[in-house]
Parts: sequence; structure tokens; C-alpha cells
Amino acid sequence: MTGSSMRARSDCTGSNSDRWLDDPTGEEGVRMANLTILLPALDEVGALPELVAEIPLEELERDGLNTRIVLMDGGSKDGTPDVARELGLEVLSQREERGKGVALRQSFSYFLDSGDDVLVMLDSDGSYDPADMPRLLHHLVEHDFDVVIGSRLRGRIEEGAMSRFNYIGNHILTWAAVALYRRFMSDVCTGYWAFTRAAISQMDLNSSGFEIEAEMYAACAHNDLRIGEVPILYRLRIGGTKLGGVPDGARILRKLLVRRFFPRPVNPVIPNGK
Repeated sequence: MTGSSMRARSDCTGSNSDRWLDDPTGEEGVRMANLTILLPALDEVGALPELVAEIPLEELERDGLNTRIVLMDGGSKDGTPDVARELGLEVLSQREERGKGVALRQSFSYFLDSGDDVLVMLDSDGSYDPADMPRLLHHLVEHDFDVVIGSRLRGRIEEGAMSRFNYIGNHILTWAAVALYRRFMSDVCTGYWAFTRAAISQMDLNSSGFEIEAEMYAACAHNDLRIGEVPILYRLRIGGTKLGGVPDGARILRKLLVRRFFPRPVNPVIPNGK
């Protein structure tokens, strides 16, 4: 679970860097905040180098953030972990259980143990544009949100990036989520999120698969977390899709229903959602 770590560090301080923290310290009462960029990955060797190159590390540093990139590998067979290490990323290996939900829960625990202040997660297949990351983070801080999502459905979707079936399905699931929880969100299944440390610490999750984002939304609603969003670009992914269509959609809807009436998981660390 260890590897080299890419972290942009600076000794300089900017006029806005104190906004990231409730208890700034250091020269002139200001210190850089620590940002983790989380990339959950499964067989993404074709997309990873370009994605990492697009991450705006210099802009994030100017905004007062020390940044490290962590890849959570879900059992890749194509050499994704080796490529990630060559790119200077920190690489974590998912435990025996498979699924995106397991990967994110393990990653969130690692983030909380790390002591970092802010986390951004996005998929590793190139479908989300790292250039949108500073806007999510600015929105998080400037409007005092706990969580900010990148909304595909309010933004621009490249031709072919989302099938009509998935487009309709995403709208239906989002409508169902808002109807159940009475908390607005325009894209409940997005994979682009920014969190404060406090928000992550309040999320009791037990999803194992692609229903994890819906459970994260439910946790935000139950904990009365402030949710913001910004429209983003959704691009053609590099490589095939891993989402399972109707079966995954049914699991997402089931998770929304279960969490509505049973806010806390029976056991938030079990590998399979209930």
C-alpha cells in the first residue's frame, strides 16, 4: 500500500491560502493546506499518463494547496500500478473485495489517517477534465460548502461520451434521489467530487459497487452537509465502460431507498452493501 508520492510543495504563501483552514498557522498566520487527489482505477494504463499530465498542479499551488495524487488500484491486469509509480503517484492496492465502493471507502479511511485537509476524486478513464478541479475547490471554499460535485448534466457532454440510455437513466436516478431526500443535486451519479475533511469524517458508507456515489449523496443529506455544484465537461472515456447498465442502475435506486429509511449502515466497514 505504499509508493512514491507526487506532491507539489511551496514555501510561499498567498493572500488566499488561509481560507482553506479554520486554524491557520505558520508565517503571518498562514499555512498551505494539503490536498489529496484520488484516482480510483481499474485497467486504465491507456488513460492515466494523459490524465496526470492535465492535472493543474501549478494553479493548485498558487491557490495555496500542497497536492499529492493517490491512485487506488482495484486489481488491474494491464500494469496500471507500475505506470502510476513511474508517473510519481502514490499507489494503494484494493483489498480482496472488488468494486468501486470498496475502493472509495478504503481510500477515504486512508485520507482521514493521512491528516490532509481536502480531497478531490475523479475517475481515471479521462472522462473528467482535471482543468475543472480549481473551480470545484474555489466553490467549496468561497461558498462555505462541505461538498461540491462536478455536474455532467448541467455542463457539456461530448458527443458519444454518454449514451441516450445512460443520459435518461442518470436523470431518472437524480430525480428519484431528490424526491426521496429533498436535497437538490443535478447529477447524483457523477464521479467528480470535492470534500472537506469534516465531510468525509461524517460519511458512514457500506456500498461495494457503483452505488457508492448515491450513498455519498444520501450521507450528505442525512448529515445536513452543505452541497454545491459546478457544471463540468464530460469527455469520451479512454477504454471501455465498466458500468453495468440496468443492473447497476437498479442497485443505485435500491441504495437510495434503503438509505432513505435506514440512514446508518448496519456495518459501515463490511465489503458488501446492505
